[in-house]
Amino acid sequence: MIIVTGAAGFIGGNLLRGLNAAGRTDLVAVDDLTDGSKFSNLVECDLLDYLDKDEFMASLPQRLAGVEAVLHQGACSDTRVQDGRFMLENNYAWSRRLLDACQDAGVPLIYASSAAVYGNSRRFIEAPQYERPVNVYGYSKLLFDHYVRRVAAPARAPIVGLRYFNVYGPGERHKGAMASMIFRLHEQLLEDGVMKLFKGSGGYEDGEQRRDFVYIDDVTEVNLWAMHQPQVRGIFNVGCGRSRSFNDVTRLLADWHGKGRVEYMDFPPDLLAAYQSFTQADISALREAGYRKSFTGLEQGIRKYLQELETRKVGALDSGSSPE
Repeated sequence: MIIVTGAAGFIGGNLLRGLNAAGRTDLVAVDDLTDGSKFSNLVECDLLDYLDKDEFMASLPQRLAGVEAVLHQGACSDTRVQDGRFMLENNYAWSRRLLDACQDAGVPLIYASSAAVYGNSRRFIEAPQYERPVNVYGYSKLLFDHYVRRVAAPARAPIVGLRYFNVYGPGERHKGAMASMIFRLHEQLLEDGVMKLFKGSGGYEDGEQRRDFVYIDDVTEVNLWAMHQPQVRGIFNVGCGRSRSFNDVTRLLADWHGKGRVEYMDFPPDLLAAYQSFTQADISALREAGYRKSFTGLEQGIRKYLQELETRKVGALDSGSSPE
């Protein structure tokens, strides 16, 4: 049996589908469906059970009996949230309790960290000297990474942290303003033909800020790989290892649609100081741990994503239901 927390979210839902594709249906999905729109990420999944996150946490450690692994994606991922108490309760305290219970039960834990821990660092290596979060979300993720480092040496069961860079792909519509730039620009282009980017920042010209964009299928592959590597322990970056500009993204979207122009907007004053103008994963540690698969390039990933969005839209219209 495998438990996936944050199961109705973007990455959690894709993990469930990836596990189903690998032949696993002994899956327990854990989440908070206060936002009922997220149910759509569970519809196509073959599950053993669903548990509300509060019920799950209240029934630890007995819920871990017979569990092969926990894939922990549950978190508040809204980087705009300024309520530090709420963020640390959800992303640090909740994760710490789960980790302690997994260790007591001897159950491997694979959890979602984030490139937000690096803030405005210029190097993205899994080491404290490069970790400089610029918002409370990044700090909450880093705090748990620090806890993992403290308990890793005597750990009874494997602990693997995966620092996701800019993930995009099917299943993120419910995230709204926190959906990937690629999805939001695609929606803007469909609406009125105009894609909106912030003006230059961090020494970059308008639209030349750069991010490491990683396709959701690659994130799923790394999680499933880690689950089957009991010798692998530690914290690892998950990205392509190559940054691409925001202007690159708009050009690829415009090429696909055969239309589209860009407008550059002023930064909101409260966002500029907490904005990552550049990210690029150093994936040396992941490679040294034995992960050999290549990552999806931006051109291929955007093409695959837009084809999937189009297929889902056509399927929804044919069935008389609303698109995703």
